[in-house]
Amino acid sequence: MVGTDPHRTQGTGHDAGPATGPDRRIGSTMTPGPATTDGARARAATSAGGSRTDAAARTSPADAYAPGARVLTPRPVQDLPDLTATANGLPPLQDDSDRPVGAPRPRAVKPPPPPASTTRPKAPRRPSAPTRRFLARATLLSAALSMAGALLGLGRDQALAHLFGAGAESDAFLVAWTVPEMASTLLIEDGMAFVLVPAFSVALARRAAHGSGSPDPVRALVSSSLPRLCLALAGTAALLAAGAPMLVSVLAPGLSDPSLAVSCTRLTATCVLSFGIAGYFSAALRAHRSYLAPGAIYIAYNLAIITAMFALGARWGVQAAALGVAIGGCLMAAVQAPPLWRRIARRPEQSAQVRVPASPHEDAGRTVAFGLVCAVLLFALCRQSQVLIERYFASGLPAGSISHLNYAQKVAQLPMSLSMMVCVVTFPVVARAIAEGDTWRATERVERDLALMACLVLVGAAVVVAGAPQIVQLLFQRGAFTAQDTAATAAVMRVYALGLLGQTLVGALVRSYFSTGRTTWFPLGAMGAGALATAGISLWAVGPWGARGIAAANAAGITLTALLLLLGLGPRAVPVCVRRVVAELSRPVRAAVCATGAGLLCVRQFDSPAAAVAACCLCVTAVFLLLAWALDAAGARSLLLPVAQSVRSSVTRRLRHGR
Repeated sequence: MVGTDPHRTQGTGHDAGPATGPDRRIGSTMTPGPATTDGARARAATSAGGSRTDAAARTSPADAYAPGARVLTPRPVQDLPDLTATANGLPPLQDDSDRPVGAPRPRAVKPPPPPASTTRPKAPRRPSAPTRRFLARATLLSAALSMAGALLGLGRDQALAHLFGAGAESDAFLVAWTVPEMASTLLIEDGMAFVLVPAFSVALARRAAHGSGSPDPVRALVSSSLPRLCLALAGTAALLAAGAPMLVSVLAPGLSDPSLAVSCTRLTATCVLSFGIAGYFSAALRAHRSYLAPGAIYIAYNLAIITAMFALGARWGVQAAALGVAIGGCLMAAVQAPPLWRRIARRPEQSAQVRVPASPHEDAGRTVAFGLVCAVLLFALCRQSQVLIERYFASGLPAGSISHLNYAQKVAQLPMSLSMMVCVVTFPVVARAIAEGDTWRATERVERDLALMACLVLVGAAVVVAGAPQIVQLLFQRGAFTAQDTAATAAVMRVYALGLLGQTLVGALVRSYFSTGRTTWFPLGAMGAGALATAGISLWAVGPWGARGIAAANAAGITLTALLLLLGLGPRAVPVCVRRVVAELSRPVRAAVCATGAGLLCVRQFDSPAAAVAACCLCVTAVFLLLAWALDAAGARSLLLPVAQSVRSSVTRRLRHGR
C-alpha cells in the first residue's frame, strides 16, 4: 500500500506528489509527516536509488485514500519551519522525528525575494541636512569667538578699573550699563533667537522648495518684519533717553550725584536700537548656518568700548565708555550686514528633496509661538532683575560698592560661561530627541549635561574661592584701583562663587523646558521666586554685611530657582530622575570642596600673584580630577580612560622609535 503525500492535504483537488518533488513550496501550510505504508517504503526506496520523477509516476493517487493511510491536516502558520537560515544558504530547520528511516532529507529551497512594493528603499540624505563635520567646526568656531569676546570683556573691565577705579564715576557708568546688559539678553541672546530662528528656517525651506519661480519667502519675511522692529526699537530707545532721570532714580536712588549717570544712560539707550538690529541679523545668519559674523559681534563691541575709553577718557571721563557702548552697538550690526545681504540676495535652485506642506493650523502655531516668546522674554527679564536688585541695594552703600559687585561678578562668571558651552552644543540634540518622541534619549542627555557642566563650573568655583585675592590683584590692582578695592572685590567674589552651580543649573534646566516647543510659565514662576528671595535676603543682609550680604542673597536666590526648576522637570519638560541627578551632583561638589582646601594651602606658599594663581589652578585641577576619578563624577573614568590610554600609547611609540 502506498502512503499519502506528506505535502498535500485531503480534498485539494490535486494529485499526490512525492515528499521532495518539485511541488514543494516555501510558505505552504503542510509539513512532512510519517509515511508508514508500503507505498511510502516503495517511494523511499525509489527515491534513494533512482529518479524522483519516476518514483512519483509509479505512485498511484488512489494510495492516498487506502485503508491505514495517514490523513494530514494543516498546521498553524506559527508552526512553520524556521526559514531564517535560508538567507545564509542553509536548509530550514525541520522536525525530523516524523521522517521515516532511510528517507532522504528534503533539499534546501531559498525563499523568494520580497515583492518590490514591500522593499523599503534607503532614504537619501536631505540636501539641507548639515554634516557632522560642519556641526563640529561650527561649534568650535562659536566657542572660540565667544571666549575671545569674553576675554575682551574682561579687558574692558580692566581698562575701566585702571582709568576710573572703583568710585563715583565707575558707579555712574555701571548704573547706565544696566541698559545694554538687559538689551543684550533680550534682543541678542534668548528672546530674538527664539522668535526669529524658527521663522527664518521656515522661510528658507520654502525658498528651497519653490525655487526662483515665486516670490522669495526670505525677502518677504525681512520686508515685513525688519521695518516694524526698527520702528518699535527706535521708539523704545527714545523713551529711555527721555526718561533717563527717572530710570536712574529707580535703579540707584542712593547716588549722591545722579547727573553723570543720567548722561551715560542717554548714551547707552541707543543700544536698544542697535542691539535689536544686531540680534535680528544674528538670528537670520544662524538660520542660514553662518556663524562667523554672529560670533564676532562681541569682539567688535568690546574693542569699540576699550578704544573709546583710552582715546576719549581724559577729555570726557567715564562718559567715553558710554559713548563706546553706542559705537560698539552700531559695529555689531555693521559686521553682520554684508554677509546677511549676500545670503538674502542669493536665490538657490528648486530642490526636489525639500517639501514644505501647508498646515491648516498656522494661526494656532503663531499663537503658541507668541506665548512661548512671551514666556522666554519674561523669564530673561526676571533673571536680569537680580542685577537691578543688587544695584538698588548697593546704591545706598559707600562709593565703589557697585563697582566691587560688578568686577567680582564678571570674574566669577567666567567658569559659568565656559561650562555653558556644553549646553549650547547639546541643546539642539535634546530638542531633536523630544521632537522625535525619544524621551529616554533626551532624559539621558540632560542628566549627562547637568553632571558634566557641574564638574566644569565647580572646578572654576574652587579656583575662584581659593585664589580670589590673588586673581583680583593680578587683574585689576593698578592705576586708580587700590589694595582696599582688591580686598573688597575678592571678599564679594568668594561669596558670588557659592552661587555659580545654581547659575549654571538654571541656564541648563531652562533649556530643557523651552526645548519642548510648548508654552510653559513654570520657569518664570521659579525665577520670580528666586528674585523675591534675593530681594528679601538683600534687605535683611545689606545692613550687617554690606556688599557681601547682597552677593550672598544673589547666590541663595539663584540656587532656589535651580532647585525649583530641577524639581519641576516632568510632563512640562524633560523628565529626569531627581534623586539620580542630586546623587550625581553630590560627587563633584565633594571633590570641589576638597580641591578648594588644597588650593587655599597652595596659594599661601607664593608671594607673586601670578605664581600664586598659576599654582592654584594646577593644584585645584589636579586634586579635583583625582577625586572625580575616584568618585566617578560625571563618568570621569570612562572619559579620562581613553585619554590616558592614548597618552600611554603615544609615549610607548616614541620610546620604541628612540631605540
